[in-house]
Amino acid sequence: MPKATHLECSICETRYASDAVNNLCSCGGPLLVRYDLQVIRHRWLRRDVQSGPATMWRYSPVLPPATANIVSLGEGWTPLIHTPRLGARIGAEALWVKDEGLNPTASFKARGLACAVSMCVELGIKKVAIPSAGNAASAMAAYAAAAGIEAHIFMPRDVPQSNYIECKAYGAHVTLVDGLISDCGKIVAERGPQEGWFDVSTLKEPYRIEGKKTMGYEVAEQMSWELPDALFYPTGGGVGMIGMWKAFDEMERLGWIGSRRPKMIAVQAEGCQPVVRAFTENEARSRFYEGAQTLASGLRVPKPLGDFLVLKAVRESGGTAIAISDEEMLDYGAQLAADEGIFAAPEGAACVAAAHKLLQSGFLKPKDRMVLYNTGSGLKYLEAYSTRFPRSASGEQDKLGGLITPR
Repeated sequence: MPKATHLECSICETRYASDAVNNLCSCGGPLLVRYDLQVIRHRWLRRDVQSGPATMWRYSPVLPPATANIVSLGEGWTPLIHTPRLGARIGAEALWVKDEGLNPTASFKARGLACAVSMCVELGIKKVAIPSAGNAASAMAAYAAAAGIEAHIFMPRDVPQSNYIECKAYGAHVTLVDGLISDCGKIVAERGPQEGWFDVSTLKEPYRIEGKKTMGYEVAEQMSWELPDALFYPTGGGVGMIGMWKAFDEMERLGWIGSRRPKMIAVQAEGCQPVVRAFTENEARSRFYEGAQTLASGLRVPKPLGDFLVLKAVRESGGTAIAISDEEMLDYGAQLAADEGIFAAPEGAACVAAAHKLLQSGFLKPKDRMVLYNTGSGLKYLEAYSTRFPRSASGEQDKLGGLITPR
């Protein structure tokens, strides 16, 4: 008996059966998993959550797979770390980092792929395929291996070495492509039907959102069910932001939180900022970003499928979208590491730069409670950080100092 009542198109609201294999709606819209929250709220109380496992599956009543089909490597329930030294440096009196780099495969992608692969087990799917800029491929390869499912991965040729080696080690079939993630996606779409692959591309299936939404449940629980004033999220495909916005709605309908929402702040790279451009131009959807380039591989998504859902969350929350340069990512990432002992991926470091800029502009106030999402470990981006910390020929150590001027 499926836990979800149905799947619903995010555009036309057409309903689909929750116990059948589905990708996109016939209109091309992403599908969202729906539950009978009025029934669930009487069976699952907020106080019951603390007795659940220290993983994202503590929220199992609002996740689609049956318990017997869950494929888990211990994902979720990552720490929410108070960062007072970094806060003092950038002028924030209440600053936290949600460190997703401590997930299996060292990124937030573990959440979405754990849920997606679990549903593949439930639905009897034997082969999966994904286009990825790196971390989603690593996560899918790991969970597919744990589930005994055949994995096919297509990644840009310049993907970080760590991701490529990980996928090969997990036994996945890996193809390197001369191009961007969008080019990889075209290959999966073209070959998938004839090869019998289930396409787990970003938002082309309903379940990765469900895993990612647990970041929203967790931040609420870890902040004693009082949401922050601002939430910074690195936005490539944007599934995490879409998922958290969905989670906040679900929690309100469960009676766990009120109607107040954090300002949702989408952080992109200067070299690939389709959502920022659409937000600035007051467009409902983005245009393909030509010549996309950034060392933050997770942000190199020239046309997110769910851009309209990201923009909706940003606008409805009174948030904003902001672009950060590659140089700033590395500088602020180094500063976060030196101040707080958190070695963030460039995507997560971009959120630190974004917070500093929005404080300086007055968009945010020093007393605002802010949560920055670090979506992966800096250890997966050593090639990128090596440009910031080149080895000295004389053997002398690099000096950090003076990256960010205190307020």
